[in-house]
Amino acid sequence: MTVSDFLQHWQLTENPFRGEEARSDAVFARMSTPAARPVQVASGLTPGLQLSQGDSGCYHSEFDKIVGDLRRPSSAVVFGEKGSGKTAIRLQLSRKVHEHNVANPGAKLLLVPYDDLNPMLDTLLERVGGKTKLDGLQRVRLVDHMDALLHLVVPRLVDALLGHVFQGDVFELPADAKKSVRKLDRMMRRELLFLQALYDRPEHAWERTHALRRRLGIWPAASIIGGRLFVYGFPFVVLSALLAHRISPLSWVTEKGLAWGALVASVLYALVVLKVVVWDRLTLLRNARRVRRQIRVLPRGHLSYLKSLRLLPTGLRDASNLPVSDADTPRYASFARLLRVLRCYGYTGMLVIVDRLDEPTSVAGDPERMRAVVWPMLNNKFLQQEGVGIKLLLPLELRHAILKESAAFFQEARLDKQHLVEELGWSGPMLLDLCDSRLSACRLPDAPKLDTLELFAEDVSRQDLLDALEKVRQPRDAFKLIYRCMTEHCANFTKMQSEWRISRSTLLQVAKAEQARVQQVLRGIRPA
Repeated sequence: MTVSDFLQHWQLTENPFRGEEARSDAVFARMSTPAARPVQVASGLTPGLQLSQGDSGCYHSEFDKIVGDLRRPSSAVVFGEKGSGKTAIRLQLSRKVHEHNVANPGAKLLLVPYDDLNPMLDTLLERVGGKTKLDGLQRVRLVDHMDALLHLVVPRLVDALLGHVFQGDVFELPADAKKSVRKLDRMMRRELLFLQALYDRPEHAWERTHALRRRLGIWPAASIIGGRLFVYGFPFVVLSALLAHRISPLSWVTEKGLAWGALVASVLYALVVLKVVVWDRLTLLRNARRVRRQIRVLPRGHLSYLKSLRLLPTGLRDASNLPVSDADTPRYASFARLLRVLRCYGYTGMLVIVDRLDEPTSVAGDPERMRAVVWPMLNNKFLQQEGVGIKLLLPLELRHAILKESAAFFQEARLDKQHLVEELGWSGPMLLDLCDSRLSACRLPDAPKLDTLELFAEDVSRQDLLDALEKVRQPRDAFKLIYRCMTEHCANFTKMQSEWRISRSTLLQVAKAEQARVQQVLRGIRPA
């Protein structure tokens, strides 16, 4: 007997327990979105699609605590083992944000997935160096994460306003956003240009600064224009006056009045030139170098920053506004600027989801490296920003590390205020409900209800199945348990024997093997 024969007998269009990764699991996608249901066509059990109503996803019991009130986004810190459903929670959070935005078009929430840390960490390690990767990662600062988050949002906003199309855009701006951008008040336009000059894509950042400034209708200050006109126009005015009156420059030396006038004019002109051409440019160059030194997560040179900063209004070029040190004040100010700009387009807040912390190549699942990367974000001021919710979905190894920290660390992190979930645990009944939901997601609409227990023989009690699921602890391992029960059962019977229920001995044998495998995985002596 094949597994396909087994599934066809139970009127299942696909194996509900084959998926091991939520991102690529078609069954989970159907459970999390009201879009897909299998449907039988005339030729037999060929999968089709039928729209379903509502959300049939099976949520963890702590999900409401994690998501909070999306009208007032809040932070959450969640610890869970591999396979406990952190990525599934991330996808369900994304779905909830989408539903919230559809229901509240004037008070939307901007979703910012912060789950691919490779570009940020690779660039930072190249800049800071270090004898080992751990040494380099221990130099990660909170402001580095804040710069990376601003870089995730600002380029996409600029793309939308300039009409550039890139895959993965997260903004749903009004159709007339490009035309109405000049209707923003003067402060909003200046702050939008400021954010673009610092956090846009490095490749063509200064060119996009010029394009965005034209789109926003921002022009240089009158003092800048006047200074440049004086520097470049004064020599031509003097020369034209001399030619018009046929005065020889040598007469300046022989005539005392002209000599003193020429000397005073030359000194004034030299001072203006020093101010406009030399001093201002050197100050701007110095600020550009300092900005490049501090924004360590972007592979951008100081000349690119110089060209962008030169196009900013005079007041925004001041070092007090720029991230020229490791102080967090300019970054929090930039977050506030971004939120003010987003409110002009119907977004009242942001939700940042941190996931897959163990996957970057520079981290490679090492607990000490993960700790070095994420510990700076455990800061109460950062996690409690108004209008910003930070959802940290962290590996369980970090929970063990956090228990060893000092009282000063807990005072700074204030985890008691962060909707802390110490372990994303699953009980046997919760896992059985999840398996039942997956079965329903793969059933034909006109098929009778099927529970997971019905796949097993009559001598298998509900408690037997609950005990087996309780021992494997996590959704991913629960799916592996049921999947392996199917394969073991099908390997022992032919199709002609018509034995469609899994025996108790098969369940107990597979449960024992899976429990041993899970324990070995937890001890780190075998792969998952």
